[in-house]
Amino acid sequence: MDVDDLRTFVEVADAGGVSAASRRLNLAKSIVSRRLLRLEAELGTQLLARTTRGAALTEAGTTFRDHAARVCAEVDAALEAISPGGELRGLLRVAVPSTFGPTHFAPAIAELTRRHPQLQINCRYSDRYVDLVTEGFDCGIRVGYLPDSNLVARRIGSFSVRLFASPDYVAAHGAPETPGEVPGHPAVMIGTETWTFSAGGKSFPIRPTGRFKADSAVAIAEATAAGAGITALPDVIAERYVAAASLVPLMPGYALPSIGMFVVRPPGQHQSRKVQALTDLLIERLGR
Repeated sequence: MDVDDLRTFVEVADAGGVSAASRRLNLAKSIVSRRLLRLEAELGTQLLARTTRGAALTEAGTTFRDHAARVCAEVDAALEAISPGGELRGLLRVAVPSTFGPTHFAPAIAELTRRHPQLQINCRYSDRYVDLVTEGFDCGIRVGYLPDSNLVARRIGSFSVRLFASPDYVAAHGAPETPGEVPGHPAVMIGTETWTFSAGGKSFPIRPTGRFKADSAVAIAEATAAGAGITALPDVIAERYVAAASLVPLMPGYALPSIGMFVVRPPGQHQSRKVQALTDLLIERLGR
């Protein structure tokens, strides 16, 4: 059984069709289709049901996809094991947050492909929580305060955080000057969270409340700039709004904890050289 046929099938299954997979693999659609037909003939079963919209996995295809992905991963690991000083190759699947991913992480990931021409990288951008094991990712990039989990995490850097509001909001409602005044203002936030301010060696944990919540830091920045309330934002997100005078920093005498950037990977397995190379490059580009 040809490993390239297996890789092609996994790519078609994940991409949802031959056309999308051929673009990811940089192969002609005829080659992708030929590999799929050869694999199905060898297995004696249909793996994909072709439709006008693409391709859907059959029941057999759904079962076989996970096995095929593991085989491809094992082959990549074996190649790395016998050539520890050689070129990185194979496929690296990375889950990336959509808020920071295109601007902060994509350039570094692109640099990894430039340095390793035989390496393929498949990134999925989303701000939702991604189950790395279930969804078949080699690693993920997470930004924020990591909850307890069994994932193996490596910190690659951090973003400073401050409190912000729009000038119009401050003109209409005033601005908090101490942590104790924060609950008197509507908060724009991700969910149920605590803002822990510090000053003079003391900590002041505050539970803000508000009517606007979002899972995107950009959406939170936009809502705050529109006057929805006050928010805690990373400076890298807020800086362009501050430059445009649509947000102003509040409570300069109090600090908020920085949020971390992490590469996380599933537990119970040796870290692949591909994940290590990505981690090292992100630290090189973002860790300072």
